[in-house]
This record gives sequence, C-alpha cells and structure tokens, in this order.
Amino acid sequence: MNAVLIALLVLPLLGAALTLAPVFGPDRAVADRRALRLNTVVTGAVLLLTVALAAGFDHDEPARMQATTDVSWIPALHVRLHLGVDGVSLPLIVLTALLTFLCALYSEKRLPGGDARGGAPEGPRPSAQAFVGLFLLLEVGMLATFAVLDLLLFFLAFEIVLIPMYFLIARWGSGAKVPAANRFILYTLLGSAVMLLGFLLVGSKAGTFDMQALAAAHGSGLSHTTQVIAALAILVGLAVKAPAWPLHSWLPDAHTAAPTVGSVLLAGVLLKMGTYGLVRVLLPIVPGGITTLAPYLGAFAAVGIVYGSLACLALALPSSPTASLLSRRSAPGDSGARGDLKRLIAYSSVGHMGFVLLGIASLTPVGVNGALFANIAHGLITGLLFFVVGALKDRYGTADLDTLSGATGAALYGRAPRLGALLAFAAVASLGLPGLAGFWGELLAMFGAFDPAQGLSRPAFVTYMVLAGLGTLLTAAYLLIVVKRVCMGDPEQPAPVAEVADVRPYEAVSWMPLAALTLLAGLWPALLLGLSNPAVKHLLGGG
Repeated sequence: MNAVLIALLVLPLLGAALTLAPVFGPDRAVADRRALRLNTVVTGAVLLLTVALAAGFDHDEPARMQATTDVSWIPALHVRLHLGVDGVSLPLIVLTALLTFLCALYSEKRLPGGDARGGAPEGPRPSAQAFVGLFLLLEVGMLATFAVLDLLLFFLAFEIVLIPMYFLIARWGSGAKVPAANRFILYTLLGSAVMLLGFLLVGSKAGTFDMQALAAAHGSGLSHTTQVIAALAILVGLAVKAPAWPLHSWLPDAHTAAPTVGSVLLAGVLLKMGTYGLVRVLLPIVPGGITTLAPYLGAFAAVGIVYGSLACLALALPSSPTASLLSRRSAPGDSGARGDLKRLIAYSSVGHMGFVLLGIASLTPVGVNGALFANIAHGLITGLLFFVVGALKDRYGTADLDTLSGATGAALYGRAPRLGALLAFAAVASLGLPGLAGFWGELLAMFGAFDPAQGLSRPAFVTYMVLAGLGTLLTAAYLLIVVKRVCMGDPEQPAPVAEVADVRPYEAVSWMPLAALTLLAGLWPALLLGLSNPAVKHLLGGG
C-alpha cells in the first residue's frame, strides 16, 4: 500500500508538469478543453487510488501508521521522506481527493475567469492550462500535508498550497481579488514562518524532526519551557490557517473574491490543514505546552463561535447597519461584499471551526474525536454551500442577499426548486440538524468541553461550552433567515433574470456526492469515529 500512497502524490505532480509541455495543440479553445479534461482524468485517478488506499487500510488497527515509506532525504538535517496514514489522516486524504475531483469536474463545464457578475473576463482570459497546472499542484500540497510524517516536510507541504491558491484567487477570482489574494498570502506566510520557528526549536532540542519518533517520546527530553514556547509558535501558525479568531480576518475577503472551486477547496481542505496540524503535532509532541495553552485556545474558540455567528446574523438581516460596517472591512471596490452570501459562509466557517478548536482544547478523546468529525462534516457541507451559492451568482450575476431577496428576488422554491432544496439541505446540515453530518462533531466537541482533561479548569470549559451552545442557536437563526430570504417568495413576480435554470446535469454530478455523504455521516457516525477514536487515544496517550 505504500506504493499507492506515493502514487497519490506523484500523479498530480506529473499532471501539473505536463501542463508546461506543448502537447495540447496550437488552437487555444481545443487546448483549454484538453487541459480541463486532463484535470478531471488525473484527479479522478487520484480519487480511485485513494479509494484503493482506504480499502486496503487495516480498519482493525487504525492507530497504527500504515502504507509507510521511510527513507533518508537530507541526512545533514536529519530530514526523512517519511509518509504514512492512520485513522486521523485517512478521512482527510479521502475528503481532499473527493473535493478536488468534484471541483475539476465542475471546472470542465464552468471554468472560472469571468467578472463578479459572470460577464466577460477582466482583461485577457487566463489559460486553462495554467489553471490546471496550479490546481494539480494545489492537490499535491494538500494531500502531502496529511501524509507526511516529518516536521520539515509538513512545513514544505503546508507552504506548497499557498502559491497556487494565491493565483487561483488573484487571477481567476472576481471583485477585489488582488487585495484579497495579497492578504491571504501575507497572513498565511507570516503564520507559517512562526510555525517553522516552533518546528526548528522542537527538532533542535529533540535531535529529530520525525513526527512518529517525537510522538512516541511524548514530550520527554523537552523541558516544560521549551514545550510552551514551541507550542505557542506552532499554535499561532496553525491558528492562522484554521482560522481562529482573531487571526481570521483574511478569510472573508479571500472567499468573497475566490472562484467557486477556490472557495470549495479553501473551506473544504485548506482550513483543515491547520486543525489537523494541532492534532498531529501539538497533542503528542509537546503535550505539556498544549496543556498550558489549552484554556486560552478554548477561550478564543468560544469567542470565535459567537463572533462568527453574530457576524453572519448581521449579514443575513436586510440592510442592517452592522452588516454595512462588516462589509466595508473588505477591500475598496468590492461592491458585492455587503450582504454577500459567500462572505456570510466565510464568517460561518470561523464559527464552525471554533467548535473544532474547542474540541481540541478539551484534550479529551471525546472532544478531539468531535473535532475531527466536525472537520470532515464542515468540508462536505461548506463545500456544497459554496457550490450552490456559486451557481446562484452565475445565474443572477450577484450573491448579494438584498438583491436575491427583494421584490424581484430569487424565490428559488418556485423558480428553481431543486436548487432551492439543495441550498436548504446544506443550510440545515450546517446548523447541526440531527441526522446530518454537522450534528455529531459539534455535539462531541461540547461534550469534551463539559468534562475537559485533568488539569484543565472545568468551570472555564463549561463556560466555553455554554457560549458554544449560544453559537448553535445563532447559527440556526441566520441560516434560516438566509433560506427564507433566498428560497421563499412569489415566483410570479418579475425577476432579475428572465429565466432561472434549475440544477444542471454537471452540477448534479458535482454536488450530489457531498449531499449523500453528509447524510451518510449523519446517520452512521461510527464510520468516521471508528477510525479516529483509537488513533486519537494513541496520540493523547503517547503510546
């Protein structure tokens, strides 16, 4: 199985390299079609390899690292090419491969590159070959982040994703895309630099960067002061990517400006890289440091949950002064930011990822399992939401709520019932309706906060749990308001466009797997928890 894991990383890298070769023909339109077809084929092959990896995984021993490769790479720095998967990383690898394939399939019919209203591109239309090359390079970085077991390789994979995502936003986005992309790259690069300092401190003191060896030592050989300093540096770097309040401010602008597939991958995978790093690196390697910092992480998580929900509620309400204030924090020229549905979903991610951080901060198997479950659920649900909202923006030329809900509004239930039903389904899944994937992760994260690990203040974490519970109520409020404003209304009234197309075949193929898996994970949570629970206990115990 180690050959399968290596092939997962090599195949998209070769595909990205192929886009640089003159093999697509001189005709621009034909070359674009061939490049987009290559994207679908390569990401589809990667998904099939991922399915084979999951099928060959020993589900009786999910705590054991499997499909491993461990060879010396840079002996002078003690860096090893160490790869492997366990019950923590396998679901994230499958999620990454699935979302990239669905985005590639969607892009084959709907290549980004128009302006904010879906019209003509701003300037010369970017090459599809460049888009595919960056897209496949992005997939390499995302998959490698969840597969590598060396701290310096983890940092390298963590960084690989930044440049492709920067160009996907800056070149194929809309509105104030360049300022949004600049803020994205500035925040994440600075966070990564701080994280690297923490990695170097751990590696220099322990004499190795191997994550398995460091996890087996479980902090032995590292003084408490060293652990706290290293944990703080690593936590700050990962919290930027998570994103944790108050380091989240790059996210709404990036989502508002990004193309649909960029938003899907940004929310569905890139945010998970930060929270995965917390579980994979901090919990087993510097347990003393994270125990000291856990109460502060829990506090920031609880504030983020409430803040994200209040921001979404302000944006969901019609023409509220607070919504205007929040929207004007975007870069000048982004006229669609006020009440923009993509911006609202971005703020919702701050709240939802707050539950993930709260579960991790509890340092309990229940809380960390809830965090990992919420990671997967958020990727499925928010990916679906961004797909649907992107389709709305394509059809109406805007994602502004006031436009979509006015007298000439969307009225999706009447004009495009399947599209409206999918939006409503994703919304109720996001608010945590029992029976859907969003329910279990947030519930278990709050259970973890109710009874945190020994040495943590239970009254403090119970307070965080209460704030998280308030966040769930606010989440239900703003999502139901969104559904009411966008989906309901009189379809006989004049609309901004003459006719609204319902879900198209290529959209159904791209979206329905996410809806089906959202339902499956909600009805059968043991599918994920059975994988993650033994691995989480192993990481927390250092065995």
